[in-house]
Amino acid sequence: MKKIFIAIVYFATTINTVYSQIGKPFPELKGITLEDKNMILPTDTKGKFTLLGLAYSKAAESDLQSWYQPIYTTFIEKNKPSLFNDTYDVHLYFIPMFTGINQSASETARKKMKEGFDKELAKHVLVYKGELKVYKEQLDFEKKDTPYFFVLDKSGNIIHAISGKYSEEKLSKIEELISEQ
Repeated sequence: MKKIFIAIVYFATTINTVYSQIGKPFPELKGITLEDKNMILPTDTKGKFTLLGLAYSKAAESDLQSWYQPIYTTFIEKNKPSLFNDTYDVHLYFIPMFTGINQSASETARKKMKEGFDKELAKHVLVYKGELKVYKEQLDFEKKDTPYFFVLDKSGNIIHAISGKYSEEKLSKIEELISEQ
């Protein structure tokens, strides 16, 4: 009985954490793209839905990368006009976060990413260098080895939050949310 109670409390806490950001504005995040463009989120993306994938550790990097092609193909590549597919008017950014001692490596890493990324995909990478505390608190980043994804409405408010490796189910939920609007 005690184990069941603990499981229920854990599940309720996890659900509450995942959804506690919904409806809140995404906190301001300043970064630089691989195309050397300074950006401030969500200010620079208002007016369109925005998809953000954030990771703040090397351990989360491979799970973040698992999203690159599927989400790009669904929301950006599909936007090329065609009679046979839906189009989406969205911003998309993958955001590696360099915090703490790793801030000093951000420029070197950005240069390496710039050289190694597909040119089209590189347009959607925004490098953040700074403190993590505000994002951990406001976005409920609990697991260092997990990427976090947020869907922002046209005003910069969070309408969906998920974490972890890519799955078709997660992508379908994002696509459904954006299609409904």
